Amino acid sequence: MPENSPAPLARNAEQNPLTEAAAEDLVRGICFKTGPPRLLGAELEWLVLDAERPGLPLPPERLTAAHAAARALPLNSRLTVEPGGQLELSSAPADSLTACLDGLRADLTAVRGALHGQGLVLHGLGQDPRAPLDRLLASPRYDAMEAYFDRTGPAGRAMMRSSASVQVCVDAGHEEPGPLGYGRRWHLAHLLGAVLVAVFANSPGRDGPYRGWKCARQGIWSDIDPRRALAPPLADEPRAGWVRHALDTEVMCVRAPGDGPWTVPSGLTFRDWLRTGPRGGAGRRATAEDLEYHLTTLFPPVRPRGHLELRMIDAQPGEDGWLVPVALVHALFDDPGASETAYRAVKALADAYGPQRAPRNPLWRTAARSGLADPELRAAAAACFRAAGEALPRLGAGREVQDAVGAFAERYVRRGRCPADDAAAAGAGALEAAGARAAANAAARTGERRRRPAAAKGPRP
Repeated sequence: MPENSPAPLARNAEQNPLTEAAAEDLVRGICFKTGPPRLLGAELEWLVLDAERPGLPLPPERLTAAHAAARALPLNSRLTVEPGGQLELSSAPADSLTACLDGLRADLTAVRGALHGQGLVLHGLGQDPRAPLDRLLASPRYDAMEAYFDRTGPAGRAMMRSSASVQVCVDAGHEEPGPLGYGRRWHLAHLLGAVLVAVFANSPGRDGPYRGWKCARQGIWSDIDPRRALAPPLADEPRAGWVRHALDTEVMCVRAPGDGPWTVPSGLTFRDWLRTGPRGGAGRRATAEDLEYHLTTLFPPVRPRGHLELRMIDAQPGEDGWLVPVALVHALFDDPGASETAYRAVKALADAYGPQRAPRNPLWRTAARSGLADPELRAAAAACFRAAGEALPRLGAGREVQDAVGAFAERYVRRGRCPADDAAAAGAGALEAAGARAAANAAARTGERRRRPAAAKGPRP
């Protein structure tokens, strides 16, 4: 949820009002950029913890200082901050899995080093158990977003302030049909989504409505809004379905020029705004900039942004746990054989649960509650990991990545377990143990860098 700087809105609204037909054309033109699948990216969100007292919330001034130290680094990834102070690294688009992983690991090493100097560590967990957490960022965008979500309950605040994920981005695919066509990849992303939720569940619900769930984060996302986090109907042609979904979703906020508060209309869809203009409650006409901003406030499990952004994976434990979902998704989308195998495995499972839209489909709810303890999800996950294991060498993945994916399959998939099982077993001491391990690792890296001769400085191979 990066900040967006408002344009000179009043002038644009008068000079460049948007028609309904033009809005449909604009969304249709930017949602799927087709061509040979070539690029890969990942966005990694992290909780920031005190190394010695990880179970306690951090004062705002410490979080702000940590973010400033990270922003001062010469990173290849884009660094942003989430409303609760979570730190996000978004890789540059990479033309290989190796380039994507190496770039993120180098940047993570630098960020961890900067935070270690302040007694802080990064921690991969889908939902922060420290509660209640304050919102760190105050801005018209986040003020309006929180006011909007408060109308439907506490899930919106929990999502903004305490959730963290691994988002994987793949190209939309060819215009033509086939395993690498955009239509098939769009369907695969949604069909595979429930399996990814179950495999990488890492946000055990300890109390409240998601008590006992393996992926409480997914429950929160599904409850933030009646429509905003839903997928479009998969029976629709992808472009047409996304256009209708985007325009028929409520406007979260209407931006104002300067630092003034943003309006939070009630019950006004973007299509309503186009048709009614200022009379509909927005106070002015909609512009193309408003539509582009509106698209950034939609949070479906798979978001078409020219490429496909898979948003259903929890943040992963350990320093490099995140590379397994990135490698798995790359293999299942960009290797034609693996893609076909995965599609067959997950389609049969999804068809058995009916056409209700993700993430409120019964299969997705089962994945969030049970993880791989569900035998059908476990079988589908095993098929996907076998296909990925065969595909990764063909795609040029190194032995380290292949071994990491294989080790994850052995530790979790074949045993019907997920990372949430480890976190739940650790109980109240999970954050303390994770903080101690991260601090020790950071100290070891710092010591190694100091011991290395000048000629050897720089990222380790």
